[in-house]
Amino acid sequence: MLFFNPEIPMNDEEFRLLRDLVYQHCGLHFTPDSKYLLERRLGKRLQQHRLKSFKDYYYLLRYNKDRDQELTEVVNALTTNETYFFREDFQLRTFSEEIIPEIRERKERNGDRSLRIWSAGCSSGEEPYTLAMLLLEEPSLRDWKIEIIGTDISQRVLQIARKGLYGASSFRSTKPDYQRRYFSETEGKFRISDRVRDLVSISYLNLFDSARVALLGKMDVVFCRNVIIYFDLAAKRRVIESFYHRLRPEGYLLLGHSESLMNISNAFALRHFTHDMVYQRPSLSECPEGVS
Repeated sequence: MLFFNPEIPMNDEEFRLLRDLVYQHCGLHFTPDSKYLLERRLGKRLQQHRLKSFKDYYYLLRYNKDRDQELTEVVNALTTNETYFFREDFQLRTFSEEIIPEIRERKERNGDRSLRIWSAGCSSGEEPYTLAMLLLEEPSLRDWKIEIIGTDISQRVLQIARKGLYGASSFRSTKPDYQRRYFSETEGKFRISDRVRDLVSISYLNLFDSARVALLGKMDVVFCRNVIIYFDLAAKRRVIESFYHRLRPEGYLLLGHSESLMNISNAFALRHFTHDMVYQRPSLSECPEGVS
């Protein structure tokens, strides 16, 4: 009879193997100081598979026929997905009061009435749904074609986003009139309305899967807030470069309030708005030769 030990220690070699495997898969970076985090969170997966060591788990992740599904479980276990509607209000005001009017005026001059926004690392959906509500409040966009694409690498949070049903903690920064207009109460929670959902699509995406990222097409605005903090410098540069190529000329990149492109990229211009500073891809005439 096998007696399972629920507190199996992770040795240094196992940490390096698992750390490097996770990094190659999705860019999440763990220093030796965070070994305990992998040990604690992945230890539950050893219990699930009734494995006797972390090296056995490493081999499962490398060679098992269901390795892709298990890597999804690893990402679910290692990522933190704390978020809520209307998070970082000052940045959202910049988006709705200054960035969107600027994009609208520029596009209307060219007869273009479409808007594409990418919420990269959308977690459980509060961010893309917040953006949709803000755009629904803008009368001048009523006949525009608006697409908001929310992506994340965690299937667990994407299930919540697709369901669109939220508890009280998601509304800590939501004005009551927004909650009344765009949600209906059901089963003690609040369901997002169909007119908000209709502007948003939710899908799985690994930011390190360049081929799939390219399939997203061009964007006017990219939100990627509190995501690149989990990456090392090389991974940050790789992800930011992909954002650059997904953005249309003069498109905007909004990062979290503690994140910047210092030492990561000088391809963007830093725009100073009333409530926040935001990165902008240069216009086509300002782009380096050969870059479009």
